[in-house]
Amino acid sequence: MTKETEVKKGKEEFMEEISDMAALFATKAGSPEISPIERLLNEFEAHEAKEEKSLEQYRKLLSGMPNPVTRFLLQLIISDEERHRAVIHAMIATLRGSLMWNKPEGSLEGTTDLAGTHAQLWVSSADAFIELEKEGIRECKTLVKESSGYYHGVFKILLDSMIRDSEKHIELLEFLKEHLKEA
Repeated sequence: MTKETEVKKGKEEFMEEISDMAALFATKAGSPEISPIERLLNEFEAHEAKEEKSLEQYRKLLSGMPNPVTRFLLQLIISDEERHRAVIHAMIATLRGSLMWNKPEGSLEGTTDLAGTHAQLWVSSADAFIELEKEGIRECKTLVKESSGYYHGVFKILLDSMIRDSEKHIELLEFLKEHLKEA
């Protein structure tokens, strides 16, 4: 890619971001309403507060639970909730940065260059990772059948959860692959 093409692409990406920002901040002149981005930020912050409260409740429940299976399952839920909170927090930081025209710590801003100079390495690796996840799904489905009825269905629910995680991983990898091709 020539320097001119790089500069042109950079300008186009910048103009797209400006256009996106204009849409996010769109409010009627003189209107007391908040902008769509502020409304969205408020909704994310409300959700984050609920996630935090549920985490506290799960931890409290876990602390008094003597059964090892129940403790293990609750710990899985807590780990997921902590990850959800981190995701929501990153989205909040991104929205807040857009409102304040800065890039707060933890922001997802800058997603136009997802892998930096390593884009081609990621694209070439993505298919291998996707296949690995698909293979894991097939293996888990076999294990679900083979372990049916063991330990009151605990193995089945854990394996089903792992299958859904792998399906999510495939979706994330396909997103990265598609966006990195454009880089």
